Amino acid sequence: MAITPADDTHRTAPDPAPDLGPATALVCRECGHSRPLGPFYACEECFGPLEIAYDFAGVTRSSIEAGPRNIWRYRGLLPVPASVAGTPNTEPGLTRLVRADHLAESLGLERLWVKDDSGNPTHSFKDRVVAVALAAARELGFKVLACPSTGNLANAVAAAAARAGIRSAVFVPSDLEQQKIITTAVYGGTFVTVDGNYDDVNRLASEIAGEQEDWAFVNVNVRPYYAEGSKTLGYEIAEQLGWRLPDQIVIPVASGSQLTKIDKAFQEFIKLGLVEDKPYKVFGAQAAGCDPVSAAFKAGHDVVRPVKPATIAKSLAIGNPADGPYVLDVVRRTGGAVEDVTDEEVVEGIRLLAGTEGIFGETAGGVTVATLRKLVNGGALDPSAETVIINSGDGLKTLDAVSSHVAPGANIAPSLEAFRAAGLA
Repeated sequence: MAITPADDTHRTAPDPAPDLGPATALVCRECGHSRPLGPFYACEECFGPLEIAYDFAGVTRSSIEAGPRNIWRYRGLLPVPASVAGTPNTEPGLTRLVRADHLAESLGLERLWVKDDSGNPTHSFKDRVVAVALAAARELGFKVLACPSTGNLANAVAAAAARAGIRSAVFVPSDLEQQKIITTAVYGGTFVTVDGNYDDVNRLASEIAGEQEDWAFVNVNVRPYYAEGSKTLGYEIAEQLGWRLPDQIVIPVASGSQLTKIDKAFQEFIKLGLVEDKPYKVFGAQAAGCDPVSAAFKAGHDVVRPVKPATIAKSLAIGNPADGPYVLDVVRRTGGAVEDVTDEEVVEGIRLLAGTEGIFGETAGGVTVATLRKLVNGGALDPSAETVIINSGDGLKTLDAVSSHVAPGANIAPSLEAFRAAGLA
């Protein structure tokens, strides 16, 4: 039986109350109803999604800078125990922010940065959200770390569970890139491929979550905690820019949670006085083969209509994005936009980023770079304003996307004469 919002009301928060740091409650994003911290993800009043509420105390620039060189430097802003850094975890975060002058010049931009999250332990931003979900899941009494995934999340869950010494159970579409299948299976654990797209896999995971009460599906029954991990991208960008916000940021959209949480991070830093309050614009990037949020934005709709994914950007191939409506809220509030690009443009974006900055991004990175170019050419993005883009994963995970488009330029005999004859000097 599929779990519904009503089904999770029989679960009660552990007694004593869990130690989740500054987190104080779960609050519905739709109606504002509050309930105690626990393994809940849907409002018992209106079935809306739940969000973490906080009481931040004593968080300063100095306290953050004195922290470890990973996401736990922001533990005072996350739903995790104060002791989280001392428990076995993959220690993700504090990835590099690259000044991308060559890419900027090729696109006609003045100041451009790439937040390169391919440097995380399993080479995608998913290590961030999984680390937070794991810390919360342990505190809430779960025994198995699980997920439905389009690939990167499967990698991160399998690795994090192995590091923590607990069981993992991951479910992915059977047509996933072979690279992501291998880089999940290598960690052991329970690994299942499912005949269907991500939305089919996600529905199955929701049903299993209703049956297996000691399984923490990071993006299902502990989703409110998991989603907060994406805030650390926003925190790091602001800190690495010298405690200030960019003028513009372009973010890939799958479920949409990364975009909404980066915005939440910026807003929290503003409210805490850690950065100057200033206007900034948020832009979303989708592949044309899975563009429900872009389509809703362009049509002026508030509701995101699900689509059936058909794109090489499998990590973004979520046809029914949970945070889609909230993405629309953020981009409209900040004066941004959501745009989409074709698979051909995605490949061009991957090659452009690699050829100008030496960063081999996966297909989601290609979507972001191609969308950036489209936004600049269409006049939606200010080329004179400081801009940040997100590269959320490593191109080695999506080799099939570019394998037929790149090759050695020459094949020669091992002699100087052959080198000269090929005109390579």
